[in-house]
Amino acid sequence: MNKVKQYRQGDVLMIEVNSIPENVKPIKSRTLALGEVTGHHHTFDNGATCFADDEEASLGQYFESSGATITHQEHNPISVPSGKYRSIIQSEYSPEAIQNVAD
Repeated sequence: MNKVKQYRQGDVLMIEVNSIPENVKPIKSRTLALGEVTGHHHTFDNGATCFADDEEASLGQYFESSGATITHQEHNPISVPSGKYRSIIQSEYSPEAIQNVAD
């Protein structure tokens, strides 16, 4: 049984995938998540290409790492080994709605 590589930095989960879907395109941004309240962000310093279903998107839904490091103002940096990954933003349930967790 192969173990799937997973990494977490705060509210961002990164899961290794076999391939990046064909419908997503490379984007200029290297940011996976933005804090709505604080302005903090989960961003690769270098060594990663982010992909999204909209080329003008500011947040990556998938990324390819060549040994990249992701940083955040309130979390320790994480080195992500080379590979292809999907990023998932943690969500929380409240009686009013299911919403993304905000840093």
